[in-house]
Order: sequence, then structure tokens, then C-alpha cells
Amino acid sequence: MREVKSATFSNQLTVLSMAVSAVLWSQMAMALEELPSTTLQTITVTANSSARERVQEDGVYIEDYTPAAQANHLSDVLNVVPGVTVGGTSSVNQRVRIRGLDDTNLKVTIDGARQQGKMFYHMGDLTIDPDLLKQADVSVGNNSVTLGNDALGGAVAFKTVDAADLLKPGQKIGAKLHAGYASNNDELLTSATVFAAPTENVDLLAYYGKRDAEAGEDGEGRKIQTEDSKGENILLKVGAYVGDEHHVGASFSSTENEGRFPLRPDFPASPGVGSWNEILPHKVKRDTYGLDYTYNPVNKLIDIDSNVYQTKTRISRDTDYTVNPGYDWEAGVKTTGGKIQNTSVIDNSIVEGISGTHKLIAGVEHYKKESEMARDGTSTGTDEAKNTSVYLEDQWQMGKFSLTPGVRYDRYDSPEFVAGGKTYNNVVGGLAASYEIAPRTQLFASYTQLFNGPDLSQAIFNQNGAGTFVNNDLKAEEGDNAEVGIVSTLRGLTTDDDALQLSAKYFETNIENYIEFVRSGGSRIGLDCATGQLGGSCQGAINKDEDYKIKGVELAADYKMNNFNMGLSYAHTRSKGEDSGHSISSVTGSSSDSGDKYMVNLGYAPTDTTELGWRSTYVASVTPNTGGDDIEKPGYDVHDIFMSYSPKQVDGLKATVGVYNIFDETYASHASRIVAPRPDDGTLRTDFEPGRNVKASLTYQF
Repeated sequence: MREVKSATFSNQLTVLSMAVSAVLWSQMAMALEELPSTTLQTITVTANSSARERVQEDGVYIEDYTPAAQANHLSDVLNVVPGVTVGGTSSVNQRVRIRGLDDTNLKVTIDGARQQGKMFYHMGDLTIDPDLLKQADVSVGNNSVTLGNDALGGAVAFKTVDAADLLKPGQKIGAKLHAGYASNNDELLTSATVFAAPTENVDLLAYYGKRDAEAGEDGEGRKIQTEDSKGENILLKVGAYVGDEHHVGASFSSTENEGRFPLRPDFPASPGVGSWNEILPHKVKRDTYGLDYTYNPVNKLIDIDSNVYQTKTRISRDTDYTVNPGYDWEAGVKTTGGKIQNTSVIDNSIVEGISGTHKLIAGVEHYKKESEMARDGTSTGTDEAKNTSVYLEDQWQMGKFSLTPGVRYDRYDSPEFVAGGKTYNNVVGGLAASYEIAPRTQLFASYTQLFNGPDLSQAIFNQNGAGTFVNNDLKAEEGDNAEVGIVSTLRGLTTDDDALQLSAKYFETNIENYIEFVRSGGSRIGLDCATGQLGGSCQGAINKDEDYKIKGVELAADYKMNNFNMGLSYAHTRSKGEDSGHSISSVTGSSSDSGDKYMVNLGYAPTDTTELGWRSTYVASVTPNTGGDDIEKPGYDVHDIFMSYSPKQVDGLKATVGVYNIFDETYASHASRIVAPRPDDGTLRTDFEPGRNVKASLTYQF
């Protein structure tokens, strides 16, 4: 077996990181008196949010984070958030994990539209190009009843750009042109955005982008993932204010990726017709339609935010099924839903004599998810599930103390061919509190009960009828998430306007009745078609016999002084079954544990036209224990450097260049699937990350 490169240069890299930091510090000291403040923070949060919200809900803003400005994968955007890791290297295999739980256990939305359902366990289920994004809000863990169902591990809310984000004061129409290149896979991105405000009350936006790439290489020079791929992105938005209180909007976004990928995109390809992991033509397409309405009168009791949406995601292989029977298929998931939420602020001006200020959030959400599958031109089955939630949360602020109780009711109708269409009625509660023990220092704690009804089967396994065991006794996944921590902001440490924010938290997530999909084939043991017990040839869903506990800590320190900032973070997550001690297996069958992750981010603006940055990531090795074919996930040490330049001579022009994985490390993200080597050639079965990659981009807005 070919060994993965170890962290051979660990000591040298540490010295180099310290050297870069020292240079930035010295240059910063020379420039403090004459340079304006910049916004280089890698993680930006809403200024008026509570301490608990700042730590438990992070927002990554694309324009303020240089690696995200050149993103071709969601890892370029989200990996900076402690507790979040993104695996997979191709456009068809992006996998987001929060505290080890992948996106099948997360609430993922794009402009408020849920992205539900599983299609094929060897591929990712999240189809979006980072070039469409302006922001990604991450709920690290489920800490509020407002998140709703399908959010055991938390949530990721992606937001696409609006015309209001790009229009300058007084501007009626404008455009933004963008081109980017990545050397590792000869990737070329071109996009154009046109935005306008023809009247004071109306804004419009149209975006079109293309991304073409060849096969990239890992640190050993081996090709990864694909021979060639093409991506196409469309975003259309229109918004209008009706008076001063009403706003309506409509949007359409689409991402399509087409190319030649391995039969199992989470493993290295084995070229050749009929080989174990043959390269075949694939297409992945997502279309999201949305309507939104807000009503915000000059009234503390009314602030309505609502939306309706439909998302369609499809994966298809177009092969000659007379030659490759069973390889030609098309799987799809459609999610249709809507939500209406009102926020009321109640204080002494509303109710005389009331204690403190109450921020009441009340909402109703409903969505339906449908899956379908066709193989070799013939439909193999469809299924659906739907959920209705009603929730109420009270954010009660009383001086230095805050208390946030909440309650949610879910009515969940399960898939017919998973749990017989069984209906689950469930009530969960949540309670959070924080107290300011010193100026700008708060202790916080939260406890949230969890509920997750049986999901659709992976669409690839839709098989309505013979060969499927319908588990009428299947229990919903339940549990709880508890967190405790402290956050503090220190000012005036070295200058009058510097700031150091420190945060630390410990969490425990308990999951009961964990649902596992079982099927036969190869060395796998299926279910008895009559009883549902292990030892047969049928596929189906069962509850694991043991409960799981996920425990960990997340630490962060962010320092900012004028035109310099530095961020340090550490995240540790491990899962364990109460009886066997085995860690949780993700939908891919590999361990959910991601190991210890350390990250250093440096940013510095030597002039008002230039920004520099450095990012170092170290992930320790981890030995999973799932009782399957998992092996040790090797540790890795990766470093990136980047710079952006905005010349004064050309207003609106910005150039960015970066070298990612500078030392050409061979590694695989722990969020990717890593299992035992192939018995035939000893190749480690995993999705290796790209080796050294030079990226350059040019943006012009006018």
C-alpha cells in the first residue's frame, strides 16, 4: 500500500508560521499611525447578538474572507468555523459535517429553502457552487427549537447575493465581472452579474457563471476524481417594497455539474471498462425556486418573515445500459415547503410593569420531501415524507441575565416504504441562559431536546415492493444537546482600539434510537424479509440497539488591532456508543469522528490597497471504532498563503492570488470516507485532497 505523506515538515512549518506572524507584527507596528482600519476578520458575527449567539452561530462572509473569494469547494468557505469540516474533493461529492454529523443530520438551506433527502451514499447531497454565495451562517449544534426537524447536529444557512449588496449609493445599474484560475486542475471560472434598481422600490439581479476543470492531482501526483467536468450556475432575483412596511421577493437559482466521475466518487478511480470503480458520465443538477414576504410596520409586536419554496436535486448517469446493466440511472429528491415567523418585542412600553424585555419568536413550518429512482430507463420506486412544526421561543433579557425557554411540536408523516407511513407526534423543549459575570464576559449554557423522524431511503435504493422490509415499529431518533461555555471580549490590551475575543465551550449530544439503513450484498448482511432481523437478503431501516453520545470542546481566540487580525481555534469531537463503545457510522459507512483540529489565521493590510493572509491547519490522526472496515485516519498539516490588491487607479478592480497546500501535502479530510485499502492493489480507499494549488482571480465591479 502506498503510504500517505506524514507531517514530515511539522517543525519547519511551525517555525515558518511563527516567522510569518512575526513579520506581520513588525510591519503592522510601522503602519499603525497612518493606515485605516480594515475588515479582515475570517468570522464575522452580528454586532448586537448575544454572547451565546456569537459563539454558537458563526457567519462566514465571502467578501471579508480571502480564501472564500477564490472558493471552488465549500471547504474553502466553512472549514474556518470550529466544529465544522467539509470532505469530498469534487463538485458531486461535497460533504459538510458539524461535530462529526454529516448533512443528512443537518438542516441545510439555500436562501431559506431546505435541501432535503439522500440520493447515493457514495456521493454528496449538497449541490451549490460557492461563487453564488455571499454568506454562510452556521449553527454549531442544535441550540434552539426554531431550527426545526432534521437538525440533529445543527444547521447551515447559505445566502446568495442580492442587488442591494452590490449597488452603490445612488447607483441605478451596475455589473460585476469575475474570472478565476486554479493550477492544480486547470480550473477556469468566469461569471457575470448584472444588478439594477430601476426605481427606489425595485431591485433586480441576474448572474451567470461557468466553471470548467480537468482532473486534479494529490500530493503524490495521482489524479483525483475526474477526467473533466463542467459547471453552470444561474441566479435570478427580484425584490420590491410596497410602501414602507411590505417587501416581496422572488428568486431562482440553479447549479449543474456534468463530467466523467468514478462510479463511486468518494473513492479513487480504477480506469477501464467494467473495472471496480469505472469512470462514467455523471450529471448533478439543483434548481431552487423561492418566494418571500416580510411585513415590518412601526410596531414592536409585528415583524413577519415568511417564504415558500421548491428545490429539485437530481443525479444521473448516462451510459449504455445494454453494455453496463444497472449503471444507467437517475435519482431525484424534491422538497416543497414554507415557513411563517413573527417576532414580537415586549417591554414596559407595551406592558406596564413587565420585568425586562421579551423577544417572542413564534413560527409555523411545513415541508414535504419526495424521492424517485429509475434504473436502465425503468422506474424502481418513489416515496415521500412530510413534516409540520409549530414553535415558540422567548428570549427574556433582565439586565445582566438572560433566559430563553422554547417549545416545538412536530407532526411527521414517515416514508411509506421505510416506516409504513407511520405518523409521529412529538413535543420538544429547549432552555438557554447567560449571565454577565464581568464587563463583556458572559457565562452561557443551553439544553435542547432533539427529534428526527425516519428519513427517506437513499433514492438509489428506492425499491417499492419485493426486497424491501418496511419497519412499522421504527422509532424516531430522539436525544438532546447540552452546552456550557464562556465568552469574553478584552479591549485596550496594546492600543486603545484593539480587541481580543476569547470563547470556550463544552458540549454533549445524546442520540437515542439511531436509525441505520441495512442492505445485503458482498460482505454485507441484510434483513430477514419477514421479521426485519439481521441475517437475510432484504434492505430496510432499523434502530440501533445502543444510544450514542457525542462529546467535545471548541476553543477560539480572535484578536484585531487596526489593520491586523489573528485567529486561533481548536475543536475536538468524538462519538461513542454506550454499550459497544463504537463510534457513530455516517451514511457513507465510515466513522463520523473528525479528530482534533487546530487552525491559525493571520490577516494584515500593509496599505489601504493590499491585504495579506496566512492559514495553517493541523488535524491529528484518529482511530475510528465502528466495528467495520474503518482504519486509522492519518493526520495532516496544511498551509495556505494569499494576497489581494485593489489599485486606486481603477475603481472597482480587485486581484487575488494564493498558494494553497504550499508544501504539497498528501492527505484526505477526515470528513471524507476513509476505509481499508483495496485487496487487489493496496490503494487506500479515500477521496484525497488536491496537492499544491495556485489560485488567481480578478474581479471588476462598475
